[in-house]
Amino acid sequence: ELKNIEDGSSRDRSRLAKTRQKQTNAWRGPLCLEISTKARFTFSPEPTIEDIRRMQAEFTDERDWSQFHQPRNLLLAMVGEVGEVAELFQWRGEVAEGLPGWTESEREQLAHELSDVMIYLVELAEKCRVDLPQAVLRKMALNKLKYPASKVHGSAKKYTEYKD
Repeated sequence: ELKNIEDGSSRDRSRLAKTRQKQTNAWRGPLCLEISTKARFTFSPEPTIEDIRRMQAEFTDERDWSQFHQPRNLLLAMVGEVGEVAELFQWRGEVAEGLPGWTESEREQLAHELSDVMIYLVELAEKCRVDLPQAVLRKMALNKLKYPASKVHGSAKKYTEYKD
């Protein structure tokens, strides 16, 4: 049914995006609802992670690169791209949210490098057979248990440092 909706009208795709958002929000609690009322940056609903996986698979297949895109190689390539992201922040000190003072060129370079990281992450997950959206939902549920808002609010301590 979801596949038919993805190929359907823009109204159908909008319904699908709302359904996906509801699924993603399923782990959120009252604190997150309070925070979400503030103006926050949001991602566009498309492309989905599956769309990105499919685009990268086509790109790789067209070039016969699958032979080189094994988990270890993808991980090392992703780490290299993370290094390129780090290089953009190097020597700047603390950088405020929204990147004030960054030029459009610097922002675009960051977008390119973060995209490379995501592309490699998605392809690595594919090769390792990890369903990232579902893994994120499971991980966030675990994080809620490890970091209950009533215990950790405003603190950056690791969960092992909290006393019951």
